[in-house]
Amino acid sequence: MTATDPEPMAQSAIKPSLRGWLFVALLLIGSVFALTGLRQFFIEPLASVSSNVIWFCVQLLPLMAPLPGLLAFRLRAVFMMCMASLLYFVHGVYVIFDPKLTLLGGFEIGFSLALCGVTAVIVRKLREMLAEQYETPGD
Repeated sequence: MTATDPEPMAQSAIKPSLRGWLFVALLLIGSVFALTGLRQFFIEPLASVSSNVIWFCVQLLPLMAPLPGLLAFRLRAVFMMCMASLLYFVHGVYVIFDPKLTLLGGFEIGFSLALCGVTAVIVRKLREMLAEQYETPGD
């Protein structure tokens, strides 16, 4: 285990407040999933069901990739989730100018910025916990 690529923290070492932040992050991820599904399947569907499902999966891939690491409190995965949420922010800004998607784009902007903020807090708290873990008592 190196300082640049630490293993996931032991579940017993995770503070309850950090689990609360994880719960909020999971709620926001679910909200982004729901908004994407609502837009993809009901508001702007493609010609066939299979193409809708494939495009929906491609759109959610940036959030699905770091999700196992987020659940294991891996620092790199939590940071990647923070960066992935910015993709949805940019998409929300793009969508908000379409008159029929203005409300949906506004919610996407709000949920993605909240997810970025929550995961940034988790990154900070994990870095503090890792710093405490790697401190040497003699210094």
